[in-house]
Amino acid sequence: MKVEAQIKKYITEQPEPKRSDMEALHRIIMKIKPACKLWFLDGKNSENKTVSNPNIGYGAYSIKYADGKNKEFYQIGMSANTTGISVYILGIKDKTYLAKTYEKKLGKAKVTGYCIKFKTLKDINIDILEAAIRYGFENSAGSK
Repeated sequence: MKVEAQIKKYITEQPEPKRSDMEALHRIIMKIKPACKLWFLDGKNSENKTVSNPNIGYGAYSIKYADGKNKEFYQIGMSANTTGISVYILGIKDKTYLAKTYEKKLGKAKVTGYCIKFKTLKDINIDILEAAIRYGFENSAGSK
């Protein structure tokens, strides 16, 4: 199955209002960076065991590991969780930046070093979330 079809299936399988919110977020992210690489991770490891929530990824950046090898990964991610939606902003160097810059302006959201978690889009300021996503695309280390 192609990545686009996996993404559509994953979003469609979510209960309302999460489904509509994820559809809206997907459109917003694709509007910000229309030609970005799309990813879909099903949350399973090589033994087919579930190790995380499935997630959708957008964009690409290069991560250098201690062994000197580079690996490509997505810059922005989105995932359904038990209480709502998580948006991941990966590859930024300052792990305090998201919380310091966006948490107070976002509304009802919890912000960590790389994750913005909220229940529904109506609980947050979408313009601020868009600004955080734009920042992630523009400031990921090794972004492509």
